[in-house]
Amino acid sequence: MSETTRGVCVAPGEGQAIEGPVGGPLTFKVRGEQTGGRLTALENVIPPGQGPPLHTHADEDESWYVLEGALRFQIDGEVRDAPQGSFVFVPRGTPHCFRNTGERPARILVLFNPSGMERFFDRFATLGEGRVDPAAFQSIGREVGMEVVGPGIQAARVGDVSGSAAARRA
Repeated sequence: MSETTRGVCVAPGEGQAIEGPVGGPLTFKVRGEQTGGRLTALENVIPPGQGPPLHTHADEDESWYVLEGALRFQIDGEVRDAPQGSFVFVPRGTPHCFRNTGERPARILVLFNPSGMERFFDRFATLGEGRVDPAAFQSIGREVGMEVVGPGIQAARVGDVSGSAAARRA
C-alpha cells in the first residue's frame, strides 16, 4: 500500500468510461493506482436480461449497491432479488453471478476490495464489437484470478429466452 495515497472525490458524470463486459457502459470512479491498491469502484449499466456467468474471485471481495433497476443474484447457490436500494456483499472465493430482471437498464455501484479487477474490465473493453467469443470471459478472467464456474442466471420471466450474454460467451 502506498503511503502517498490521497483522498479522491469524483463528481457526477466524471470517471474513465469504457464498455462493460455485458454490453452497458462502465465508468471507473476510482482505480487501484489512486487508492494504493485498496479499492476499485465503478458504476456499471446492465442491460435488461444481461449479467455475467457464475464465477469466483481468488483475491477480491465484491460489493454492489443497486442505484436503479432490479437484479437477481445467485450467491453460493442461493438466489436473492436485489431491487433498487439493495446492497450485496460477496467474499472472495464465493461463486456468484447476477442478472438484470427488469425491463430497463439497471445502474449499479460495484466495489472490489482490494483493487485489481480493473485489469479484467480494461482488457475486455479492448475486444470491441463482436466480442462474443465463448472463451473471452473465461480466458480474460483467468488472467486476473477470476474463474468461471457455471452459467449465468437464466431468464426469469415467461417469454424471456434471451439468457445472459456473458453466459452465452462462456
